[in-house]
Amino acid sequence: MIYPTIPEAPLAGHDTGQTNPAETGASADNPETIESIAEDLIGSVSPAVDYGAQLIEGFSKQFSSIDGLIVLAVILGAFLVAWPLVRPVNRILDETWPTVDGKKPYLGSVKSVVKRITLPIVTVILLWIAVPILESLGITNDMLRVVASMLQAWIVINVFSAIVRDPFWSRIFAALAWFLAVLYILRLLNPLIATMESVGISIGSARITIFDMIKGAVLLVLLIWASQALVGFVRSRLSRSATLNQSIQTLIAQAVRLTAIFIAVLIALSVIGVDLTALAVFSGAIGVGIGIGLQAIVANMMAAVTLMLEGSIKIGDFIELENGTYGEIREITTRATRIRTTDNVDILVPNSEFINGRVTNWTMRDRYRRMRIPFGVAYGTDKELVKTAALEAADGIPHELTGPDAQPADVWLVGFGDSALNFELVVWLSPEAVKHPEIVQADYNWALETALAKHGIEIPFPQRDLHIRSGELPIRRGAPAPLKTVHAHEP
Repeated sequence: MIYPTIPEAPLAGHDTGQTNPAETGASADNPETIESIAEDLIGSVSPAVDYGAQLIEGFSKQFSSIDGLIVLAVILGAFLVAWPLVRPVNRILDETWPTVDGKKPYLGSVKSVVKRITLPIVTVILLWIAVPILESLGITNDMLRVVASMLQAWIVINVFSAIVRDPFWSRIFAALAWFLAVLYILRLLNPLIATMESVGISIGSARITIFDMIKGAVLLVLLIWASQALVGFVRSRLSRSATLNQSIQTLIAQAVRLTAIFIAVLIALSVIGVDLTALAVFSGAIGVGIGIGLQAIVANMMAAVTLMLEGSIKIGDFIELENGTYGEIREITTRATRIRTTDNVDILVPNSEFINGRVTNWTMRDRYRRMRIPFGVAYGTDKELVKTAALEAADGIPHELTGPDAQPADVWLVGFGDSALNFELVVWLSPEAVKHPEIVQADYNWALETALAKHGIEIPFPQRDLHIRSGELPIRRGAPAPLKTVHAHEP
């Protein structure tokens, strides 16, 4: 390891040679003035300023010395040696790398990242090989450490960016990596950690510092991200199974997700220093909370498990609730089920409503269904002509079921109304048409009106006649009264 000559940053609470502002500032006898406040600020900032000045002076001396020139030559030599070594390494990668196809498109991006970091990796290896050689020659300089640290940070950031596709988390990690690299280069990382460890709170017999909290929070975020990646991997594997339906796959994925998050929280708490056995004290309170305030959440969670296990409602089914809401099930979560209506509106329905209420599943067993389109014609119309016109209308609509399960359309005379013969056009719909009942109804109504008008069939409408059984109704007949012309000058 290189032994630098740059001074270490002063730790929190150490004697820095500066006067304590609390001693030089305003006391109880002397009130605060602008001069005393300025002296306090200067006294608190001066250690950092002095350290920065010493840091700059140390770097300038090292880089302008003979040792600095030698180290600079070693760094340039490492780059020059690594450059020709990259070509055979990349050639081996091209020969041994798995084939990139549509099923594994990420292999191409990973390969490009690996080829991009090959040069800095080889350079860093050569630099660390040069460290003991320079130490044996008595050359101490920080330039090698600075370059190696920057290259290592750049490598880690590129690898993380290839693993994490989310640009937000990639930027956050890149900023954090560069921040830690700068602290390490400036010898401020250990003093900062010591300062955060000196500040904390005591919970019972345990003491939790700021550094412990930050360390636990970072670990929790990483573990949760890893759990999401695990859930994605489990989903991709389950989707290849031909025996498990989509509801069971979702249930298994949700169980894996909740278990992974629970384990991540426990690990983060143990890293912080929280005694996990003390959590047993809160079990009674958690039970009371579930019984009082969380019973709806638990009921919805158990309802989701019941629905997924029995398979009465699955993702992709077209359902209708008791309140008239209907649509296609797109997602079943632990709290609610997401239904997308025919108007492309997503509705979240609590899972307990599917257990306690009546639900009509249009596609539970079969993906097709029969639909009836009512219409009426005037009395005296030839029934056979009505049937011919209605079947002609049905033939021009592409919503009918085809294939081995297909059944022909039919026309039923279902009743005798007050002013019309009531018919129904009965058709079997395809699975895609089942999910758009409003469009199907409108298309058949449009075609029926066109076909009935083509054959001269009258569609009746209610008519009302007024009969006066007794009394008198005076009716005056005569020429209408002349209109009066009003001029502008008349009042």
